[in-house]
Amino acid sequence: MLSHGELLEMFAGSDLMGLGAAADSVRRRHHPGDVVSYIIDRNINYTNVCTEYCSFCNFYRAHNSPEAYVLPTAEIFAKIQETIDLGGTGVLMQGGLHPTLDITYYEKLLSDIKVEFGDRIWLHCLSAPEILNIAQISSLSVEETLRRLRDAGLQSIPGAGAEILDDEVRHRISRLKCNTEEWLDLHRTAHRLGIRTTATMMFGCGETIEHRVRHLERIRALQEETGGFTAFIPWFFIREKTSLGRFVKEEATGVEYLKTLAISRIYLDNIVNVQSSWVTPGLKICQLGLKFGGNDVGSILIEENVVSQAGATFRATERDLRRLIEDAGFQARKRDTLYLTYYLN
Repeated sequence: MLSHGELLEMFAGSDLMGLGAAADSVRRRHHPGDVVSYIIDRNINYTNVCTEYCSFCNFYRAHNSPEAYVLPTAEIFAKIQETIDLGGTGVLMQGGLHPTLDITYYEKLLSDIKVEFGDRIWLHCLSAPEILNIAQISSLSVEETLRRLRDAGLQSIPGAGAEILDDEVRHRISRLKCNTEEWLDLHRTAHRLGIRTTATMMFGCGETIEHRVRHLERIRALQEETGGFTAFIPWFFIREKTSLGRFVKEEATGVEYLKTLAISRIYLDNIVNVQSSWVTPGLKICQLGLKFGGNDVGSILIEENVVSQAGATFRATERDLRRLIEDAGFQARKRDTLYLTYYLN
């Protein structure tokens, strides 16, 4: 395992192609064939009401805002049915930290979805900050909250809300949101209860390389402890329409993204899947990322509201993702949420 100092040296180094080759070697060890995967799912943002006011977000609205909403269940059902009709296998349902929706709201919503759609849709829902918020509002422990959500239909948890897992950064960009240890402990508890999760890193928000290294070290340590992460997904902050953008004058470059992706793949060798993202870097950088350790390109994102509100403009169809995979020399395969089933095309 690389030391703290060695990780810092890798970030400081200039041998981008050497990093790419090393990362590709780790990818091939985990994925000896030439398959690169993608998924068809949909982001459903069931509410935009949030009490946290993170400076990197332009999606949230105050509870009393005329633009605030909580989607009716019938509308959520319609979005799920459309996802299934387009070949989708899952929904990634997340929202703001609503100040009044307690555990009973989520239990009913999840169970109603499962009654309506059964095994036709996988529920990959609710970030760590949302679940911690539900627990607080409902006067429940984190473990009891997770148990009740799981029993109602929650099947896995996305890695959102991680940003940079270092409280120096979190205090500056999202001081009202959960701290580093709370995020890690939520995922630790989920893993113990048999709920798989993903891990993410949003970089380029004014943090130092030291902060990025600490983030990777914390993710690796938790994976060593639990083995519960299915994938790691690094992406960079879009500054255009956010309040934080006034202070972060330059976004991460394509080179910076590829370097971070490669180092993530090399260091997090205890996580099987590392995703090369297209949502903020774009399709061409995503394609290059397949030579820098990425073995998955994520979702076509039938619907996406949060990052686009910050200024991201890239879009992709299933055809786009299959083409970028195949033009890079790989076989494209649609997968399920847990990376366990790959569908023949």
